[in-house]
Amino acid sequence: MKGHSTNYFNTFIEVAADCRVEMGEVPPHKGNKKSVANLQYEMISEQPYQFTSDELLFAIYALRKDLSQEEYPEAKNQFFSKGQACLRASPLTKRYGFGIHSNKDGKVALFGRETVEYEKFTEDQSITKIKAMRSKKP
Repeated sequence: MKGHSTNYFNTFIEVAADCRVEMGEVPPHKGNKKSVANLQYEMISEQPYQFTSDELLFAIYALRKDLSQEEYPEAKNQFFSKGQACLRASPLTKRYGFGIHSNKDGKVALFGRETVEYEKFTEDQSITKIKAMRSKKP
């Protein structure tokens, strides 16, 4: 079975052109169940450069589906057998004002758009820059 990947390497995903916040904002909790934005934020901010996009997205999928470790191999094959939305579609980059850097190994970290690091990534000619997907059509 051919697998699809969401990983980027040496790439910085800039906030979406229509993102309305000027600073990275922690996604608010709504109710007692964590949103995808909450889970992505927690995993990346607590462990920067520890996960690839694929690892992050599958871990969140498995958590939300309450999968057991025994179910992981088959579930992972199924999950990546079709294309998945990459981190360009993440609410962190579209709504909450965070850029996501993927290093040479594809591991990701978050940077609020107000940070010096964010600015450095946008000016770094040695990495690829792409914009997050817009929330609305222009």
